[in-house]
Amino acid sequence: MLPEVNVEDVLEFGLIPELVGRLPICAALTPLDEDSMVRVLTEPRNALTRQYESLFQMEDCQLQFTEKALRAIARKAMKKATGARGLRSIIEEVMLDIMYDLPENRGSGSYVLDEKVVEGEKKMFTPKARKSRSKSA
Repeated sequence: MLPEVNVEDVLEFGLIPELVGRLPICAALTPLDEDSMVRVLTEPRNALTRQYESLFQMEDCQLQFTEKALRAIARKAMKKATGARGLRSIIEEVMLDIMYDLPENRGSGSYVLDEKVVEGEKKMFTPKARKSRSKSA
C-alpha cells in the first residue's frame, strides 16, 4: 500500500503544501532482505568486507569471509532493523577484538571469519601466552 501513496495522500495526512511542494519525488522503500544485505557487504567497490581484507593485508595476513558469516552479519543487522547502515556497526563489533589482536599475529598467514566467530562462539586468534616482564635488580 505504501508504494501507492501520492502527493494528495500526503497532504490529506496533514503535511503543509509548502513542504510537500519542496519534495520533488515521493518514493516508498521496502526493507532489504538477507540476500540484499550480503550484496551490500560484498559488491560495492569500497564494501566493508574489502576494507577489512585490506586492513589484514597491511599486516601481511589474508582475511576471508565465509558465506555463512556474511549471512549471520546480515541477520544481525536485520534484527536491529537499521537497514544497510546497521551493517557497519555489526561488523565493527565482530572485528573489534580481532583488529586488536591482529598486530601480534602479523604475517602469520590466512584467516577465515566464519559464522561461529560472528556469533561469538569462537575466537579467530588463539590467545598467545603473554611474556611477563620481571623487574631485575
